[in-house]
Amino acid sequence: MHSSEYWSTAQAVEELAAGRVTAVEMLERAIARIETFDQSLNAVVVRDFERAREAATTADAALARGERRPLLGVPMTVKESYNVAGLPTTWGMPPFRDWVATEDAIAVARLKAAGAVIFGKTNVPFALGDWQSYNEIYGTTNNPWDVGRTPGGSSGGSAVALAAGYVSLELGSDIGGSLRAPAHYCGVYSHKPTRNVLPVRGHVMPGAIGGTPDLNVIGPLARTAGDLAVAVDVLAGPDVFDATAYRLQLPPARHDTLRDFRILVVDSHPLLPTSSDVRAALDTLATRLRSAGATVAQASPLLPDLTQATKVFVQLLMPVLFARQPPEAIAHLAAAAARLPASADSMAAWRLRACVSSHRDWLAADAARIGLAHQWRALFAQWDVVLFAPMPTPAYPQDESADVNARTLDIDGTAYPYFDQIAYASLASAPGLPATTAPIGRTPSGLPVGVQIIGPYLEDRTTIRFAELLEREWGGFVSPPGF
Repeated sequence: MHSSEYWSTAQAVEELAAGRVTAVEMLERAIARIETFDQSLNAVVVRDFERAREAATTADAALARGERRPLLGVPMTVKESYNVAGLPTTWGMPPFRDWVATEDAIAVARLKAAGAVIFGKTNVPFALGDWQSYNEIYGTTNNPWDVGRTPGGSSGGSAVALAAGYVSLELGSDIGGSLRAPAHYCGVYSHKPTRNVLPVRGHVMPGAIGGTPDLNVIGPLARTAGDLAVAVDVLAGPDVFDATAYRLQLPPARHDTLRDFRILVVDSHPLLPTSSDVRAALDTLATRLRSAGATVAQASPLLPDLTQATKVFVQLLMPVLFARQPPEAIAHLAAAAARLPASADSMAAWRLRACVSSHRDWLAADAARIGLAHQWRALFAQWDVVLFAPMPTPAYPQDESADVNARTLDIDGTAYPYFDQIAYASLASAPGLPATTAPIGRTPSGLPVGVQIIGPYLEDRTTIRFAELLEREWGGFVSPPGF
């Protein structure tokens, strides 16, 4: 883990600044590692090695002149869904196979301005719509802990690139767990920021104009919590169009020691159980936190109703996901919704009705979201962070069956509807709260398990700092066997 392939970004920056390694050397090591391992993992699906070599040479010249920038000379990949000038952006959708971006997404531009050397893009599911990462254009990305299992999605290739030692920092996005699930399944860190803290322009479906839609955020993945903080500092702040009038000043973390934190642990969801392996890891963490002197509880009357919170999220999410469906698809969904019994009150029924909801329906869901935000604000007056599972299970076997609605998820021997996993993303996503995912252990079979650290609105530094303290006390990322 101390070899250069598994340096943190902070270590890499230090080594580069001291002249003990060059940017060209670091890039070539990354390329060699991809050529060694990616035939079986298939994470880096768009490669831009030659332009990256030129950028690394330029970075070395800047370092030699004494320039210092937060990421100067550090090799990076980014999620395929980001626009990078001169490279394809497809979102895994065959109609966009030949669509090439003409300018960088604002996040990519900020990474480059900080000195990062972008040398490729990592795989995603079709339309970023799965917790697996496969599509007809680029194929399937596999989890380095077990190549028969999902690495997560939609930032699956991002998490694999980190776990396999290709890069120390990656750029992903999240609307329904797309940063949190891959970090949890691959044993790395991610940060889903407070909504609108990191600008999204240029992370958009090919051919669309503007930023990504409601609920979606962009965010970093890394192998250390400290590197998440570095990335947020580079990426955060208003888009140039808003910077005429606005500045961002995130408050500092609430506390700097674990014993000062007030922690609410939620180890289950009424709509979908948490697997015994994940729940055991959460329970162990709660015990450790108590032993460290923290205030820990596992229930609070201030916690919003989780069923209602998930329902609100589904009502907001489905119009976003189906906004660009053709009229015939919407007509089919409308007919199916009309056949639902009035008494149908499952997540499947919520999804179907939400797909064909009216603007009036959406406004009602948005009002409910505002109500949820007020409830969370009251909770965070008493508690500093809420710990929850990123997803209900560890990484599960790949399932590429075409009908996602027919898929099931095995939780301790019982089959549940596959899509119901969205419940675990809904808590932080509906009210736009920050959520940092950190590795906290492994299952008896050796698969990683993470924790989702949910914090107060705009207090991103609190959740990242809490992850740093966990890492300092009990360790964090461990490289997969064989890597």
